[in-house]
Amino acid sequence: MDDPDEFRDQARDKWDEAAQGWEKRRAAFQRAMQPVSMWLVERVAPQPGYTILELAAGPADTGLLAAELVLPGGKVILTDTSEQMVEVARRRADELGIRNVEARQMDAEWMDAETASVDGVICRFGYMLLADPGAAFQETRRILRPGGRVTLATWRAFEDNPWTATISSALKELELVEPAPPGEPGPFAFAEPGTIERYLEDAGFDDIVVQPLDTTFVFASADEHFEHQRDMSPTLRSVVPRLSPADHTRLRDVIDVNLEPYLQPDGSVVLPARVWVAAATA
Repeated sequence: MDDPDEFRDQARDKWDEAAQGWEKRRAAFQRAMQPVSMWLVERVAPQPGYTILELAAGPADTGLLAAELVLPGGKVILTDTSEQMVEVARRRADELGIRNVEARQMDAEWMDAETASVDGVICRFGYMLLADPGAAFQETRRILRPGGRVTLATWRAFEDNPWTATISSALKELELVEPAPPGEPGPFAFAEPGTIERYLEDAGFDDIVVQPLDTTFVFASADEHFEHQRDMSPTLRSVVPRLSPADHTRLRDVIDVNLEPYLQPDGSVVLPARVWVAAATA
């Protein structure tokens, strides 16, 4: 990466811009990802009085699951590099009436938290997007108390995740996006087996468990799938407004062809989502 700081600034800006779409589509995304969130919360093993910190929290659906489990006396700290995402998390906590939470902007690579100050760290789909994930794992290890747990989720291979591959492949086929350079942070940067284990081992974690977890996204129609992805994907959000009507039609035509194997008789779309989930002990 030529300029990591520029990458971080651009990433923060694009997630700020995407926050409204994530808030709008939060419920649909969480329906598919509830098994992932439940695995992460169960394996971080929250107890009354614990402090649990969520990295890259977005709407905080995962971290908020832990809030009741740390009562009485415990709290959950919801963090994200995007201040707009932090506001989404605050609104969600308020909506649910959850009071034992703190939501604030924080970079995962330089955590504004004291050494050995939290009992658990949860990160659903965050580490693989960072310019320096190794630094983030080291920071995670630093802020955890001895015996504290980290749990995380990342995506498995691109071709195993047609919920996004159907659209990403169309964008590449029509040359509407530049191919990502090798080694670039992104959703599938941790897809190769063994990657998560190496990062955790290098950061000094023990009792490492990494396993696959499969779930599905269900959309009422191909149109709903496209609109969902347009709202949530920073890439698609930036590309679609620039398209001419003809190019927009071409894009939708290619996406619809890619979706054909997943169309149901009633017109709905059922798309596999395949994840790595992991846990380790400080």
